[in-house]
Amino acid sequence: MLYDAYEFQRSWLASASAMATFGANWLKNPSNPFGYLGGGPMMASALEVFAHASASRGKPAFGLDRTIIDGREVAITEQIVVQKPFGQLKRFAREGVTGGPKLLIVAPMSGHFATLLRGTVERMLPVADVYITDWRDAKLVPLSDGRFDLEDYLDYLIGFLEAIGPNEGEGGTHMLAVCQPSVPSLAAVAVMSADRHPCRPRTLTMMGGPVDTREAPTAVNTLATERPFAWFEQNVIATVPALYPGAGRKVYPGFLQLSGFMTMNLGNHMMSHYEMFKHLVTGDGESADATKSFYDEYRSVCDMTAEFYLQTIDVVFQEHKLPRGEMTHRGRKVDLGAITDVALLAIEGERDDISGLGQTKAALTLSTSLPEDKKRYYMAEGVGHYGIFNGSKWRTRIAPVVEEWMAANAG
Repeated sequence: MLYDAYEFQRSWLASASAMATFGANWLKNPSNPFGYLGGGPMMASALEVFAHASASRGKPAFGLDRTIIDGREVAITEQIVVQKPFGQLKRFAREGVTGGPKLLIVAPMSGHFATLLRGTVERMLPVADVYITDWRDAKLVPLSDGRFDLEDYLDYLIGFLEAIGPNEGEGGTHMLAVCQPSVPSLAAVAVMSADRHPCRPRTLTMMGGPVDTREAPTAVNTLATERPFAWFEQNVIATVPALYPGAGRKVYPGFLQLSGFMTMNLGNHMMSHYEMFKHLVTGDGESADATKSFYDEYRSVCDMTAEFYLQTIDVVFQEHKLPRGEMTHRGRKVDLGAITDVALLAIEGERDDISGLGQTKAALTLSTSLPEDKKRYYMAEGVGHYGIFNGSKWRTRIAPVVEEWMAANAG
């Protein structure tokens, strides 16, 4: 019933958005005399803000078709290297560029598409052969394709690294996990290290990840621990309705995740839309478009399988199985002590309200067999969760640290 009610509301808002767009365009038409009246520009701006806020959104495109390398413009082509039911490995091939480090960026499976990391990919293209985990919206995966949980997530990561190839040659292979995948990425590295797998990466960078949520718990962590596991099963899991290919699949809907994040900072989001309204009234289209672009991405959400979401709640947030040494993968204990030669970089934002300070850094302490010169910690001052991997501070302050770490461990 929850998903059906949401679909009814979404359909209604889509119609209202279309009408508001028509009204805004009509009022802004130079040949319309009503647009020049005192309240015309204000009404057009209000309709435009409403139309944007209520519009339906699908999966955005990366839209990265070129980069600059050594002062030369290089064309970028998206390639699908591996395609699986719940996700694919995408490569941003650089025309005419060979050699150099290979970088697997692990995007979160937490309600948003991999395109949320567009800025992360764009910044690393000049220095690496970039791959990314492009997770699929669970409501589009037919039931016949089976289930997907946290252990399957680890299998996908290992399989993607195998597809990239043995960790050899100039620069080697590196891994960058943003937020939620820090836990499965660290676990996958531990499993591959225990097996002395030839495709294990040379470095793993974890950014704002919940490795040990007992450190500086945030509101997100508290929400996951103050309620029993059964509460999540009964209250946030919904069934995909019949109009989608994944009809009948149990999921944690993306719209619930988005609602939670919006509610956490509701005042900030309301002020952003008010500022957008003022920019439109004054004719500052460039500033208004910047806000629109952010929310176009932020409101583009996807569903997670119920088993992956619930297992993550249990393993990561309630039982803390990885830091307690109790996490398993296919019946084997995940031993962080097996990591002996994969250099670890932990990055945290001083103002991160999703993963508190110390949660990602814990990975360095837990990797007891890794030499100290293979560990590094960087705390980005004045940076919130989103700013760790997007925006000017990511580009100018944080990315150079990642580059330096990859270069220092390339041999």
